[in-house]
Amino acid sequence: MKKELKDFSLKHSTSHLMASAVKELYPDVKVTIGPPTDEGFYYDFDNLEISDEDLKKIEKKMRQIAEKNLEFTVKEVPKAEAKKLLEEEPYKLELIEDIENKITFYSHGDFTDLCAGPHVKSTKEIRHFKLMSIAGAYWRGDSNNKMLTRIYGVVFNTEKELKAHLQLLEEAKKRDHKKLGKELDLFTFSELVGPGLPLWTPKGTKIREAIDNFIWEMRKEKGYEKVTIPHITKKELYERSGHWAKFKDDLFQIKTRDGHIFAMKPMNCPHHTQIFDSRQRSYKDMPQRYCETTMVYRDEQSGELQGLSRVRSITQDDAHVFCTNKQVEDEINAIWDIVDRFYSTFGFNLEIRFSTHDPDNFETYMGSKEAWENSEKKMLEVIQKRKVKFIDGVGEAAFYGPKIDFIAKDSLEREWQVATIQLDFNQPEGFNLNFMNEKGEKERAVMIHAAITGSLERFMSILIEHVAGKFPLWLSPEQIRVLTITDRSNEYAEEICKKLTEAGLRASVDPKSHSISKKVREAQLAKVNYMVTLGDKEVEKKTLSIRTRDGKVKFDVKVEDFIKDLKKEVEEKSK
Repeated sequence: MKKELKDFSLKHSTSHLMASAVKELYPDVKVTIGPPTDEGFYYDFDNLEISDEDLKKIEKKMRQIAEKNLEFTVKEVPKAEAKKLLEEEPYKLELIEDIENKITFYSHGDFTDLCAGPHVKSTKEIRHFKLMSIAGAYWRGDSNNKMLTRIYGVVFNTEKELKAHLQLLEEAKKRDHKKLGKELDLFTFSELVGPGLPLWTPKGTKIREAIDNFIWEMRKEKGYEKVTIPHITKKELYERSGHWAKFKDDLFQIKTRDGHIFAMKPMNCPHHTQIFDSRQRSYKDMPQRYCETTMVYRDEQSGELQGLSRVRSITQDDAHVFCTNKQVEDEINAIWDIVDRFYSTFGFNLEIRFSTHDPDNFETYMGSKEAWENSEKKMLEVIQKRKVKFIDGVGEAAFYGPKIDFIAKDSLEREWQVATIQLDFNQPEGFNLNFMNEKGEKERAVMIHAAITGSLERFMSILIEHVAGKFPLWLSPEQIRVLTITDRSNEYAEEICKKLTEAGLRASVDPKSHSISKKVREAQLAKVNYMVTLGDKEVEKKTLSIRTRDGKVKFDVKVEDFIKDLKKEVEEKSK
């Protein structure tokens, strides 16, 4: 906790240092807000037009101010005096109106800013920082407000930490899924189709389908069945579920010719309730396990769209279980087993966050306090029985129920929220979902929501960067490329490719009349798992020369042995 507070103070103080430097260099700017973030800090300015080249100048000025060893001092003032101090800062004046408690100002040198703190003792403690980028940002995140200039930066306690972070960012740039997605021909975007709507190429689609099939194999083992629902619905369905009141501004709405309002579905659970409710269920029918990989649509703001990480068409590997109270523990454990197997296959380490409601803001949730207490108690029992450590996520629950969130750590030690298991007593109540129990009485069903990837698009963005585009064999869109040294090997190359394809492997022949070194280089850039090199010796001996994408070479390999090894590698989902 002390380290977190120290890091917060350092980041916060550096944002103030940056604001003072900007104010010195550009006296006409208007300052707004400059909070610390998980990654570092930023500050938003109005009336500031700069480029990335200007960041060096601002950073230099920051270092000059820091070396003056200026003390951060705090002063509490009445609201009337605060307004007077900020007469020339309209954004700060607006912020003051929302402050009900004490109003404090922090100063270093001639720069004073409205701020609740905390800060480091003096500017000389701020040494290991770097300004990273410039972006546009709406005031208070509202697109109806003015666009401001945001400057991002990072700061650390030591030079070693700063260098390590910058090296990590350089590696992340190389692995950027937007860059690799284009280079490997996995997906594309079109201005005619629209922002946030990715188009998947044949190669990218092969990967998506392989991931989805893997999840389906595991779900089928657990007794799930596939269902299919339409992509639109009357708004009344979401009014009943509670989603309309909560998310109507995020929905794509459609007005029919006869005046009804429909919506492109932003989630699937309300549709699945109607499948369950289409007939009377007995306790002998329970649980009902539905799954479907389908797209949902959300009207995200254009400025928030980011490659595959934030899109408007979201493919969910969605599942919903309708069960009895007694079955909840077994069903959550079954989903958890799938999550563990799925992410361990890709080499992700998982952390658990138990996301519960915020008792101080209960009015923002559906249902009764008793229902929430019962559902959170059930989930906590499952977690405790599995004997895993978990993060306490108070206030992180869905509006209809608590959830277990899985946090994956990738090969660059970055953390991502991925899978989720959500327990829902409220939608069964809202939709009056019942089954006939052993006594012949109607009993309320319990609903469990489960997404393994959460979103295939977002998971793909994480996976591409996690493996740096080097997909394991079972997932790779092009597993083997057959390369010929001369045209004399062409017929044998086609024969080998046919045998590989008939064995269920994804293989191709490079038909170009390039040198073998150039063909190998192109295959390596395409991150093909194996290159089969064929020359006169291989044709004569009816063998193969095998090269991996990492440069390992093996000669005189029999075709049957190669196929056997590859099929085993695919089956085991290794490498």
